[in-house]
Amino acid sequence: MKFDRIDIYHVAMPLIYPWRTSYGEDYDIHAVLVKVTDGDTVAWSESSPLESPTYLTESAGGVFKLLSEIIGPHVVGKEFEDADGLNEIMSVFKGNTFAKAALEIASWALRVESTGTPLHRLLGGETREVVAGADFGIQDSYDMLLGNIQIAVDAGFPRVKLKAAPGWDLDMLKAVRGAFPDTVFHIDCNGGYSLDDLPMFKEIDKLGLAFIEQPLAFDDLLDHAELAKKIETPVCLDESAISVRAVEQALQIDAASYINIKPARVGGLANAIKIHDICRDAGVPVWVGGMLESALGAAICVELATLPNFTYPGDLFPSSRFYKRDLSQPDNELTERHTFMPFTEGLPVPDADRLAEYTVESATVTPA
Repeated sequence: MKFDRIDIYHVAMPLIYPWRTSYGEDYDIHAVLVKVTDGDTVAWSESSPLESPTYLTESAGGVFKLLSEIIGPHVVGKEFEDADGLNEIMSVFKGNTFAKAALEIASWALRVESTGTPLHRLLGGETREVVAGADFGIQDSYDMLLGNIQIAVDAGFPRVKLKAAPGWDLDMLKAVRGAFPDTVFHIDCNGGYSLDDLPMFKEIDKLGLAFIEQPLAFDDLLDHAELAKKIETPVCLDESAISVRAVEQALQIDAASYINIKPARVGGLANAIKIHDICRDAGVPVWVGGMLESALGAAICVELATLPNFTYPGDLFPSSRFYKRDLSQPDNELTERHTFMPFTEGLPVPDADRLAEYTVESATVTPA
């Protein structure tokens, strides 16, 4: 396998409603889409690090530049057997997992196109329904949040995730728990707190959350282990679980009871499988996360979540949840059981007109 040509698109997809977290607001989701060509076979992938390096250290513009000027030219035209082989070629470059994932996921998509085998089967998953949860960012008011949660509860979603940030945390959670005493909730802090906030986390212990996702800094493991020892609510890692080795170390020091796996954050699907297997062997459940990708990126997350240790409902959304017009087609839609079916007939692909409308910059890489 090789990439004869790599076409790279930095896109900005307008959201219906701003996505608010502890690190700020996103009005558009900035992602990088890649089209790779191997002979007559063409495949697409997506990696969504957002517009600015607020989630982690990468941004869509930076990923675009790396792929078009450095990593893409280094990879194009070189033979590799599989995703691990491609990762070996890219290993000369440190970090930059979102950039590497764009090409690594594309290699899996090429195998889908060339073999006709569904992606979830190539990954070792099963053709089974994948359960989705409901998620809400920081809202304009408690009334708005409670109304949206009521809609999710009435619809039968199995759990609700709430974004938390200083000023939108303990009082918000008390209001939510008071209104919904029996609903499964967890909060996502996006690294917005420190060990100085231990008293607040001890108060949160009284509210019966499933877990607290990424309470402390993105580059921290030791403090998460310390926090996990001092509170009753389980800790889940997201931003800190950036690599296979980071997850191994986190489990060695009991820094987490759950791990969120986002394919792009960990450098692609091969690493995601390895993290899944490490956690399975350690008895630690995993769940799939998303970055508000288009239907293409969301489908890749659905395919990954068919592996057996993905047991907690994932951050998976129908296209209509965030976009009036999804960039990729067909739209992703939930079943009546709040599940997604894996993709047995191929993955979604970008709509040509919408790709042209949403593209911020584009480039093509071919062998010199």
